[in-house]
Amino acid sequence: MILLANSEAWPGFADSVELLKQGAHGLDAMVAGIGKVERETSVRSVGYGGWPNMLGRMEFDAAVMDGTTRDVGAVGALPDILPACAVAQQVMQRLPHVMLTGEGAKRFAIETGFSPEETLLDDSKRVWWERLEKELGADAARFPDVPLIPLSTTITDPERVRDTTVFLCRDSKQGIHSATSTSGWAWKYPGRLGDSPIAGAGFYADSRYGAAACTHTGEMTVRCSTSRSIVLAMKLGHSLEDAVALAVEELSELSTGFLAGVVIHAIDAHGDHRVVNFRCQGDIKYWLWEPSMSQPELRTALRA
Repeated sequence: MILLANSEAWPGFADSVELLKQGAHGLDAMVAGIGKVERETSVRSVGYGGWPNMLGRMEFDAAVMDGTTRDVGAVGALPDILPACAVAQQVMQRLPHVMLTGEGAKRFAIETGFSPEETLLDDSKRVWWERLEKELGADAARFPDVPLIPLSTTITDPERVRDTTVFLCRDSKQGIHSATSTSGWAWKYPGRLGDSPIAGAGFYADSRYGAAACTHTGEMTVRCSTSRSIVLAMKLGHSLEDAVALAVEELSELSTGFLAGVVIHAIDAHGDHRVVNFRCQGDIKYWLWEPSMSQPELRTALRA
C-alpha cells in the first residue's frame, strides 16, 4: 500500500492512513481524509478556508477516480455545499454522468443528503471586499454591475494559494485511486474550472499502471492533459521517472496563456512515487505513507 498527498493534506492524512490499514477501499479512505481537510479553516485552498470568486461566492471543485474500473465522479463550481469530494463520490456512484457543475451539482447534493450552508468565512469576506474596493475605486458603489474581465488580470491570490488537495493511493486490494478537492483560485472569474475536476488533467488513475494528480496552475495541466499523459506513458512502458519527465517537458513547451508553477504527484503499480516541483518558488512539501513507516512523513519535492 501507499498514500501520497500534498502538504496541505495534514488535517486528514492520518485518518486516511488508518482506514487503509483497516482494509478500506482507497476512495473511501481518501474521501474521509479530504473531508477533514475541507473542514480545516487554516487550509486556505480548499473548503471552509478557501477564498471566494470575484463576486464573493465560494465555488468548489472536486473529483474521485476508481483506477480499477476507471469510473469518475466530479463536481465543478459547486456552491454552498461541503464536503465537495464526498459529493463527487456520490456522482460516481449514483449517476450515469461523470461531472455536474454549478446549480445542478448543488441540486444533486441536496437530493443525496447534503445540506446547503454558508461556506464563506467572515474574515475571507472582509479580505475579498477590501481588495475589490481597492481595485474598483469609485466604481465599487456599482458592484456587482461592473465589468469583471479587467479585474481578472489585476487581482491575484491574497496568499498566492493554488495548492489543490490531492490524494493518491494504492489500497490493500491493489487498487490505485485518486481524489481531489479545491476552492480554486481566489478572486477567480465566476464559473471558472481548473484542472481539479477534469479527469486526465488534474487527476487520473489506472490500477494497472499508476496514478497522477497536479496542483497549482490548472490552466496549464488542462492544456497538456498532464495526469493522463503520465499514466499513458507508464502504460507504454516508460518508468515513473521518465513518465513524469515527459509531462514536465510538455508543460515547458507552453509559451502563451497564463504560465506559472505546477506540482506533479504520481505513483506507479510497483509502489514507487515521485513528486516534482516545476517552476514553483521555494520548497514544495508532500505527505507520504507506506506500511513500513511508523508514521507519515513530510518530504520535499524534487525540482524539475
